[in-house]
Amino acid sequence: MKRREFIEKSLVFGAALSATPLALANMKAPGFKLHSDVITEGYDGKFCWFHPEAAVIPSSPPTLVLSMQRWRTAGSDVFYPINTMLSRNLGKTWTDPVEHASLGRREEAGGVIVGVCDFAMKWHAKSKKLLGIGQTVRYLNDQLIAVRPRETAWSVYNPAQNTWTPWQTLEMPGGGKFRNSGSGHAQRVHLKNGDILLPVYFKGSEDKVSSSTVVRCSFDGETLRYLEHGTEMTIPEPRGFGEPSLTVFDGKYYLTLRNDKAAHVTTSKDGLHFETPRPWTWDDGTELGSYNTQAHWVTHHSGLFLSYTRRGANNDNVPRHRAPLFLAQVDPKRLVVMRQTEVELVPNKGAQLGNFGVAEINEHETWITTSEGMGGKPVDKPLANGRVYAARILWDKPNKGWNSQ
Repeated sequence: MKRREFIEKSLVFGAALSATPLALANMKAPGFKLHSDVITEGYDGKFCWFHPEAAVIPSSPPTLVLSMQRWRTAGSDVFYPINTMLSRNLGKTWTDPVEHASLGRREEAGGVIVGVCDFAMKWHAKSKKLLGIGQTVRYLNDQLIAVRPRETAWSVYNPAQNTWTPWQTLEMPGGGKFRNSGSGHAQRVHLKNGDILLPVYFKGSEDKVSSSTVVRCSFDGETLRYLEHGTEMTIPEPRGFGEPSLTVFDGKYYLTLRNDKAAHVTTSKDGLHFETPRPWTWDDGTELGSYNTQAHWVTHHSGLFLSYTRRGANNDNVPRHRAPLFLAQVDPKRLVVMRQTEVELVPNKGAQLGNFGVAEINEHETWITTSEGMGGKPVDKPLANGRVYAARILWDKPNKGWNSQ
């Protein structure tokens, strides 16, 4: 068993912030402390861990599953089979990574290799199954194919054997609109009847930019099926909208969307039909500065938060300003980020932190997991070492809605 390493010397901010619960004068806000762990680390100069995502299987004690995969840092989005680590003591110790061939690569015609990436796990209460959903990626000669078909991929976990079913793809409506369609590291909402509201982004054969939508799916514990999809949203800026993430707070649905120039946000009453997206801003109306990477939600029953990276944080040394990783409270009525609430979750050590996940561990803890993406020249990031982080938000009051999605 690998012991987690507490961040003390490298993350001195952790102790200071832990002593200062977040408080807002004019908004109801849950208090919390921050505690950050390094789950594993070590960079061999060629490969690092990427896309870490945590999930919980209810049991006594609960089982934590952490998924991640190797990234060949000399190539663009060149990923290998998904691995998992397990913890049965809330992250105090972890098993060694296990690679799953069922979540690995397959051969297609013409020498094309297809694999799965951007894998996001979540416990499906209705079927009592851990469901992982990601998207396919295709290579030729171990290089990313620029123009390629893409699908949403999914798999189901067997905790007794620590295995995953061979990944399958979600069948979408015909007509070519969804030829290039996937759900990449997206936060999704599980409804009480077992249906799933799954954010995806897609592009047809003739489209110049991507659109995003939310797909309602059924899942019976074995098969994920398309039922319908909602508003199709895009923008004429480079590449359109991608990597959407969804949450529900106080009866309303919130969707954050990636865009090359500025991340956007929108809301919905039913999780399918959304208002026109608007750029994310601070509460003073100036732009947030988050762009061309993921943003995700942290949801407490008494407060809504956004986790993101952004410009303007003394971080011009990081590609696309993908470090530090921040957390701040959102004003759900104005759809703005409250500047004075921003805290740093993971620091800038020169490596990218933009591919990350959020997991509700229990009513007391929410985790944000990320890793140091070691692409580029190691000399440009002498303080980074391929670390996999768990930034743990420790709520001062139980999160009543933690297992309602």
